[in-house]
Amino acid sequence: VQLQASGGGLVQPGGSLRLSCVVSGGTTNSAGMGWFRQTPGKEREFVAAFYWNSKSTFYADSVRGRFTVSRDNARNAVWLQMNGLKPEDTAVYYCAAKATVYSGAYYRPASYANWGQGTLVTVSS
Repeated sequence: VQLQASGGGLVQPGGSLRLSCVVSGGTTNSAGMGWFRQTPGKEREFVAAFYWNSKSTFYADSVRGRFTVSRDNARNAVWLQMNGLKPEDTAVYYCAAKATVYSGAYYRPASYANWGQGTLVTVSS
């Protein structure tokens, strides 16, 4: 599975961005997808995740109500709509593919086998 994330940029506090993650190569073998973010010197942090066979989406407490994940039913793309952005949302955002339901907790980066290259989101006035 290959992942290509894009859509990052500079936005003012309170603004919005929409990140995209294009999925290719063996998507049917992916059980679910996740979004994570990372800032220098810190561990990669869970943002949101879902399983392809479930309608539910999981969100970190810090983004719930502001961020929304949407997906392509053909499993070719995933989007992260980010509204009400705050300076603390500044990070490199990654999309990732989870191989199976049993490959670990959805909120743990180690549970994901494939990662995109990341896209930088900067929230600043």
